[in-house]
Amino acid sequence: MPEDADRPSEPAGPTSQVARRPRTALLVGLAAGVLALDLVTKLVVVATLSDREPLRLLGGALYLTEARNTGAAFSFAEGATVVFSLIAAVVVVVIVRAARRLFSTGWAVALGLVLGGALGNLVDRVFRDPGFLRGGVVDFLSLFDPYGRVWPIFNVADSAIVCGGILGAVLAVRGVEFDGSRSTKDGGDDGADRERAATD
Repeated sequence: MPEDADRPSEPAGPTSQVARRPRTALLVGLAAGVLALDLVTKLVVVATLSDREPLRLLGGALYLTEARNTGAAFSFAEGATVVFSLIAAVVVVVIVRAARRLFSTGWAVALGLVLGGALGNLVDRVFRDPGFLRGGVVDFLSLFDPYGRVWPIFNVADSAIVCGGILGAVLAVRGVEFDGSRSTKDGGDDGADRERAATD
């Protein structure tokens, strides 16, 4: 009888190790991309659309116009700038801390979008008038109406936050954990689910 017969099977090899690699780089890269796009678009809007009539695009389906928002995403709860600035700062800290145990690609994308969006709007709140943590966020995208009467005026950061939140909700409903495993109702062995979710 061959001696190798009693030896335990070897691990799956490099492929499984790659699958379990933390998705921190994906989260950071996506957040940086969202932040850069948000800041650049805001700079362009302030430089070109200040004190000008809204720019009509796509047959009136989209308008570009400059507006300042002191509330949350999509102009929600305007006037609570300091509160939302502090909330955004807390969200950033929580996501950064969670990144160390993040193995799910899906969660890396979701949290990267939220992190980039939160940072984009937080930059406005910190550095724009009227002052620290009270600055007005630059919004410029308006749907079907130039003045946000159909849908609140928003920006790239708002869109990223909403998309990330929706993706996160879907992952949570599916039971996908940050570490790439799937929660099971019976509490049994979830090894197979962990392998499948590692690439989510």
